[in-house]
Amino acid sequence: METSDESRKQLLEIVKRESVSRGEFILASGKKSNYYIDMRRTSLHPLGAKLIGEIIFDRIKNLDIDCIGGPTMGADPIVSAVSIASALSSKPVPGFYVRKEAKSHGTMKIIEGIFKPGNRVVIVEDVVTTGASTLKTIKAVEVEGGKVVRVIALVDREEGGKESIQKEGYEFESIFQKSEIL
Repeated sequence: METSDESRKQLLEIVKRESVSRGEFILASGKKSNYYIDMRRTSLHPLGAKLIGEIIFDRIKNLDIDCIGGPTMGADPIVSAVSIASALSSKPVPGFYVRKEAKSHGTMKIIEGIFKPGNRVVIVEDVVTTGASTLKTIKAVEVEGGKVVRVIALVDREEGGKESIQKEGYEFESIFQKSEIL
């Protein structure tokens, strides 16, 4: 399944229509913004989820990886979409989610899903602003014995996140940049 420029254009239209709000917002980074990009409104949209899964799987299918994951909540639908898109391929990609903190009961895990020490992983994010939450997720995966091969965000807000992640030695790419969306 090769994704096309047409798939990306379709996804961009969904993002513009469903995920952009204007107003006054405080971002996870603490920064103030006059717009908000809520990618869950795209990643939970039926066609949006399908396109996200196909586009990201197309970008990772030739990598030497064991699984894909990211921070819960924003990455949850992305991870699921990619796993589903990969299901009929010769290389299905299982997923995992990274909690903000370890559970205080049961298995007391910080990582849920299909992940084990030594796994080579792709980290996915919905929106990257400063990169701080992405780096926190990466650290949690590395503490549990994972090796991060690449980071893929749906949207780079172009506010230094890409550079922060790359400065720490990780490959970073995004499907869209803020400048394409607004």
